[in-house]
Amino acid sequence: MSEADLPERRLRASDAERDQYLTILQQGYESGRLDLNEMKDRQEQVLRARYLDQLPDVVADLPEGRGLAPLGVSADNWQDLPAQREGRAAVPETAPPDAGFSVSIMSGRDVRVESGTRKLRNFAWWGGNNYDLSDAMGPGRIVELTLDAVMAGSDIFVPEGVRVIDQSLAIMAGNEINREAMGDGSNGTLVLKGFLWWAGNEVKLAK
Repeated sequence: MSEADLPERRLRASDAERDQYLTILQQGYESGRLDLNEMKDRQEQVLRARYLDQLPDVVADLPEGRGLAPLGVSADNWQDLPAQREGRAAVPETAPPDAGFSVSIMSGRDVRVESGTRKLRNFAWWGGNNYDLSDAMGPGRIVELTLDAVMAGSDIFVPEGVRVIDQSLAIMAGNEINREAMGDGSNGTLVLKGFLWWAGNEVKLAK
């Protein structure tokens, strides 16, 4: 069998490539091309996507996607492209998208997550931090917190209108999302990830 006869293999999507499409949806919402429900539905499709070929159709009708990096190409600098924002005022971004990785062992601290942060990772053991997302959230924004915890946990404070999606893997543990902290997504989406063992994080409404 020649190489031409071999079936084409599907390529898996990376987090960076999914981020490209999430940013397009954010821009489409801010410019008034998508309403809230349309943006939420499409965000869910992107977050569930496992393969690259599942992504283009989600933004095919949005002109914001014209500057999209080709599939399979590194998207590290793609989010620096200027956004077309004709309608809703965008929240100014002052921090790099990736806040990096930290460790909390038998300790904790107060962390105010800056505007522009899209990802943050922490490992906590017998400890945990207080994360304030008041500045980081906004219309169309998606912030992903990967919080691995062993016999530990963090408190997460969100402003009104933030939708919370829990994708954590928990053993004898789990996250707690206060009812008043579960918004409709009009002020962005918080995605919780990470491995929890005898541990859990609590999402609260910021005062």
